[in-house]
Amino acid sequence: MDRFKFLPLLGRILIGAPFVMSGLGKLGAYAATVGYIASVGLPVPPLAFAVAVLTELGGGLLLLSGYRARTVSLAMAVFCIATAVFFHHNFADQNQMIHFLKNVMMAGGLLQIAYFGAGAFSLDARSGRAASPVAALSAS
Repeated sequence: MDRFKFLPLLGRILIGAPFVMSGLGKLGAYAATVGYIASVGLPVPPLAFAVAVLTELGGGLLLLSGYRARTVSLAMAVFCIATAVFFHHNFADQNQMIHFLKNVMMAGGLLQIAYFGAGAFSLDARSGRAASPVAALSAS
């Protein structure tokens, strides 16, 4: 299985890069993003904007590097479910249904990272935080 140890890195890139791009996009469209957040009725839209940018841009970069990947991916999974519920709940609109399901699928992938860790090519592996719960089960 050593020949496949690059797969967790590839997975982190495929999940993390869109978050980084989305966070950068929000930074470039402050007024529009805050307006959209306000339109769904969330309180304190500027704070929600800051949380979204921090989660998407900061969390995405941490995920790409594999630093504290378990904690970061768990927080990002919660973020994905929250955004699905608050922003994509109109199931009569097929586009909104697709976005809802996309968020749920991203949360599923992030939960996989939360359980299995960042993999061999990560800052967590370099610092010794990458021990998988599966390895602990196999050892017992």
